[in-house]
Amino acid sequence: MFTLATFTALLASSSLLLAVRADPTPTAPGPGDSFNEGQQCSITWTPDTTGTWKTMSIELMTGDNFNMVHLTTVVTLDGTDPTKTPYTYPCPEVTPNSAIYFYQFSTPGSTTKYWTTRFTIAGANGQTTPPTNATQPGGAAIPWGTGALVNPSSGTPPPGTTGSSVVVSGSSSGSSSISSSVSSPSLISVPSSSSSGLVTKTAGTPAATGGSTSTGTGSSAAVSPATSSTSGASSLEWGVVKSAVVALGLTAVGFVVML
Repeated sequence: MFTLATFTALLASSSLLLAVRADPTPTAPGPGDSFNEGQQCSITWTPDTTGTWKTMSIELMTGDNFNMVHLTTVVTLDGTDPTKTPYTYPCPEVTPNSAIYFYQFSTPGSTTKYWTTRFTIAGANGQTTPPTNATQPGGAAIPWGTGALVNPSSGTPPPGTTGSSVVVSGSSSGSSSISSSVSSPSLISVPSSSSSGLVTKTAGTPAATGGSTSTGTGSSAAVSPATSSTSGASSLEWGVVKSAVVALGLTAVGFVVML
């Protein structure tokens, strides 16, 4: 018979299944990382183990946590292949040269997006300027700014915005160029509200100067480019909670039907 104890156990097991999900985790650039224009920019992540991220796009982004601006799609590759990380490519010319850039990871097979924390793209000789804004629109003390490519025509559109393949030059431990066609994924993003220097975990916004897990130091395993270490705004958390509740509810209904 379907008892309360059985239902509780079902929810617990479903929660466990959600917890062990292992999407790709951005680990670099991290806090304080800087790359000069014309030299090699490097991106590192832990591979996806779910098999969902076989078509993974990495975009160079800028802007605040609420209004992220796409600059170019750096590459589209197999996010489940450990030989693809790290990935390097020639750093583009941008303006201004400041710690206001970050990467966004997405796949057409998932609504979740991940971000590195903010890092610097410096001039060819290493010159930089401070971010133009000290706080986010929501009030969080996370420096940011809105940059641009010096040559906008050199940028590649966001994934799924054209019917053509995305082809980006670069190199990884496994290949030097990737060509793939992807569809546009849904965006589940809400900014992070902490102020230590990086972000973490699923669905959120980028950090101001680099990334990390949940301690505010280390790698940029973030779901948001905020400069913090906790991941995010309450709306983001609510979105994640709603998704989990829906998943658990469907699982419970399926269990009842089987009974």
